[in-house]
Amino acid sequence: MSRLAVVTGGGTGIGRATAGMLAGEGYDVLIVGRRADVLTDAVKWIGPQATAVPADIADPAQIPQVVAAVGDRPLDVLVNNAGAYVAGQNSTLEQVAAHWQANFESNVLTAVLMTTALLPSLRRPGGRIILTSSIAAQKGGGGPYSAAKAALHGYVLDLATDLGDQGITANVIAPGYVTDSEFFAGRMTPAGHENRVNATLLKQAGTPSDIAEAVRWLTGPGGGYVTGQIINVNGGSVLGR
Repeated sequence: MSRLAVVTGGGTGIGRATAGMLAGEGYDVLIVGRRADVLTDAVKWIGPQATAVPADIADPAQIPQVVAAVGDRPLDVLVNNAGAYVAGQNSTLEQVAAHWQANFESNVLTAVLMTTALLPSLRRPGGRIILTSSIAAQKGGGGPYSAAKAALHGYVLDLATDLGDQGITANVIAPGYVTDSEFFAGRMTPAGHENRVNATLLKQAGTPSDIAEAVRWLTGPGGGYVTGQIINVNGGSVLGR
């Protein structure tokens, strides 16, 4: 039986590239997301080893749909990639609360609920948990989004500590500026793109496949002794954190 992976936020960008990479490595991949039409397109792009699981995983009532899709198979890889910058107003305390809550739910609660629900299914030993953070967690600039992504760093340290003796690894990948995704949809200007590229030492933007390659390493034989780490893939925009 093929190995099994779950990739949340798997319909576009980094998630789709990661799911495609894992399918190429021989995994059956469940791609999870809120938009059924986007997931359907991703399945066509990835191929027959991908299965769409439409669910809003910030809603505890929808998590069982993913658990049912896994069934009684051992889960080899869980990539918690779902998340987004959620814009909001901050003129009143009520608006501030809503803005921060929305970013927490999108970026932290999705990972916590999915990991908690699928923890019994993870292969022991050998299971791999990966969380997608952001360069914003380390350099700021995103307000509640930066804070939410930074929360994943503390969370993964607990996961790695709690699960290490069961042979399960847990790590964070923190991407820098990545094009070909929906993250900056409607918000990126030519000047903004140039500034972000120039902030790298390599003077180039990252791509979803750059992040997928980091996942390939962490999920492959070479990543078996790596746990509790923040893996930066940012072209040198942030050094050595």
